[in-house]
Amino acid sequence: MTPIEVGLTPQALTLVWPGGSTTLSAQALRAACRCADCRAAALRGQAVPIPAATMLAGLAPLGHYALQLRFADGHERGIYPWAYLQQLAAAQHPSS
Repeated sequence: MTPIEVGLTPQALTLVWPGGSTTLSAQALRAACRCADCRAAALRGQAVPIPAATMLAGLAPLGHYALQLRFADGHERGIYPWAYLQQLAAAQHPSS
């Protein structure tokens, strides 16, 4: 499912879906990065350094399936498919 609207502030990404909206913090998105470097560090059991003041600096749509997020510290290699963003939102706010 593709969101109807995408909003970006330095602190968060907001996605408006047909059934509601989701806001994911810059910190949470950086922690969930699946770029090759972040995944390799996780597989080695190393903590990925996430700056305390993590901020979003921009985004680029990738076709109709994902976003590439750019963080203020220059990290910009993670691809966030819509389905993955929905999973992150569901994990953040599990159904009761």
